[in-house]
Amino acid sequence: MKTDPNKPVPYLLDDQIGFVLRRATQRHLAIFSSRIGDLTPTQFAVLAKLCDTGPLSQNALGRLTAMDAATVKGVVDRLVKRGLVTTGRDKVDRRRTIVDLSPEGKAAYRDLAARAHDITAETLAPLSQAEASLLLQLLDRIT
Repeated sequence: MKTDPNKPVPYLLDDQIGFVLRRATQRHLAIFSSRIGDLTPTQFAVLAKLCDTGPLSQNALGRLTAMDAATVKGVVDRLVKRGLVTTGRDKVDRRRTIVDLSPEGKAAYRDLAARAHDITAETLAPLSQAEASLLLQLLDRIT
């Protein structure tokens, strides 16, 4: 039986990439919250990136963690209040804010990094190792 090319294809929400990604994100966030309840994923991302790179401008930190300027500023402000990061002015460009891990932030990141690996493993548990690797590669291609 032929399908009519003029007949619109039904829009099925369960087949849409955005919906499927949102469901996967909700599952991951629930796992994250159960393992690291006192930090948000965006706050943890800032700690992880600063641990990887060292001090960064707030602008660069936002780019590297996929956050817009307003979001990264709010995240940094909350981490400063918790004593996990410090901010200061760039010595060359005084308009630029530099963000760095505090000693407490470094210690917190060290304590949380193993749990972060477990969160990723639990999120990807329904997949084989090869499937998980392929999923991450494919998602990287569309970002």
